[in-house]
Amino acid sequence: MENNDIPDIQEILPHRYPFLLVDRILETDGENFMAGIKNVSLGEPFFQGHFPGHPVMPGALLVEAMAQVGAALLFYGKADRNTQQVYFSGIDRCRFRRPVVPGDQLRIEVRLLRQRNHRYFKMKGRALVDGGVAVEGELSCSVVDL
Repeated sequence: MENNDIPDIQEILPHRYPFLLVDRILETDGENFMAGIKNVSLGEPFFQGHFPGHPVMPGALLVEAMAQVGAALLFYGKADRNTQQVYFSGIDRCRFRRPVVPGDQLRIEVRLLRQRNHRYFKMKGRALVDGGVAVEGELSCSVVDL
């Protein structure tokens, strides 16, 4: 990833609009930590129904945004990323601390906690708005061959 923006992210992740929930990678150490951003706008398709007149980003999509940054961390700089896929398999200790609304910018951070057999991973994730935690939790995932 050279510029760390959407075209670069799309080289790593299979997600596309409207399900790509990472706009830019801000920083990474390439192995254990990655931070990205998601700009939340009123034009997001989920706001049509969640909730009319009082738009709030669904919690499941906040968790998905953390999982996508986690997948980007796992595939960052890996040559075999086109022959493998990351499957999200669980969330533990998840807490939603504040609602995310149009105009917010999420800073999504993931840190690798442990891995087993180069296939199973546990990460700590959190998404912040203006320095305050909006959501946090421990993500589990596995890497599978396609």
